Amino acid sequence: MNIVIVGCGKVGATLAEQLNEENNNITVIDTDAKKVREIAEKNDIMGIIGNGATYAVQTEADVKNADLFIAVTGSDELNLLCCMIAKKAGDCKTIARIKNPQYSSDAAYLQDELGLAMVINTEQAAASEIARILRFPSAIKIDTFAKGRVELVKFRLPDGSPLVGMAVKDMIIQLKADVLVCTVERGSDAFIAKGDFVFEERDVISIIASHRNANDFFKKIGYRTNSVKRAMVVGGGEISQYLCDILSRYGIEVKLVEKNEAKCHGLASRWTDVKIINGDPADKSLLLEEGLAATEAFVALENIDEENILLSLYAKSVSNCKIITKINRIDFDEVVSKLELDSIVKPKGITADVILSYVRSQKKAIGSNVEAISSIIPGKVEVAEFIVNDGSPILDTKLSQLHFREDVLIAAIIRNKNVILPRGNATVSAGDSVIVVSKIPALHDISDILA
Repeated sequence: MNIVIVGCGKVGATLAEQLNEENNNITVIDTDAKKVREIAEKNDIMGIIGNGATYAVQTEADVKNADLFIAVTGSDELNLLCCMIAKKAGDCKTIARIKNPQYSSDAAYLQDELGLAMVINTEQAAASEIARILRFPSAIKIDTFAKGRVELVKFRLPDGSPLVGMAVKDMIIQLKADVLVCTVERGSDAFIAKGDFVFEERDVISIIASHRNANDFFKKIGYRTNSVKRAMVVGGGEISQYLCDILSRYGIEVKLVEKNEAKCHGLASRWTDVKIINGDPADKSLLLEEGLAATEAFVALENIDEENILLSLYAKSVSNCKIITKINRIDFDEVVSKLELDSIVKPKGITADVILSYVRSQKKAIGSNVEAISSIIPGKVEVAEFIVNDGSPILDTKLSQLHFREDVLIAAIIRNKNVILPRGNATVSAGDSVIVVSKIPALHDISDILA
């Protein structure tokens, strides 16, 4: 596909890199010459310096031959204007990033009236992911598929876990657990788990199950399944505002710490049940006075990654609470992973997954459509949801009789709202949703999993 991206910030740079790796023709636009050159040279793609909301610059980017136009600048209004011009100039599909909470309720209206293919709210998506984790604090990460009917839950085995030394197949039999183990991370290694795989202490495991069966499984292995009741959030940006909206609806008591006094006044007028604290989150005495040691969750949402990491490490040293850390950069993933920060949320990764899903869904496939993509282990393992169509080579054949490529796992089949954890005799029918976990990059069609 020919794709034009306006905005070379963190989100734009990530999109350019990942979409380029999937053999799309990418052109990036930004007024910042340095950013344009860096992204263009790193990915060997076209870069244009200029205002992406002008017809002249879009013409230079060959918008008339573009299949998709993505606007992810820091300005919601600029993104919408870019897409309006692209729609008129090139008649291509358009995606606009919207982050201001004031526009969130208008997203559907804007998408319909402006003819946008998608409106994506990175900050709202990140807040939703954080809220899911806070409702199930034993998890490191939770992804949902099939309209919420299936959950992929990632968690770490603690020292002394009853699963240590147990093989995957024995766990299913002994615990009578209706879950499917997908992946295991051990140090820098990633595995697609098979029946004879044996768990070790500190393994990070991903399972897939319905919400009810996942809860049942965690109760059996002694994990906490109740939602947190008290949370402390630091940073008063857009993600924090969306998060407080959600947690307020859940009835969770929230304290929000923000250093900017003017912003605090605005936030205080927004909620009656969220306590707004004007102070520096780096002030350890302030955090302790406000109950850090007794809180059930600590969420670091400052704009600087290093500050979020240090705050989270401090919270970990004085509290046993659930800790969630926002990190924007992915350059030091391996270093950050060794800090065992509990749950890490990467907003730009969420955005990239959503747009990658859309791009793959637009590429012609014979037997399926891509509905969703999520990176379980960044750069190593991803999970994809496919809607299987007539003509697919996997239809009506027992899974045990199909020849799959190495490091591929069918994790779930959803049929008529029912979740089926596949065994050897299971079959796939037209119209089913199929969840696939794989080390193979860029699966575009369900047939790609066959050898």
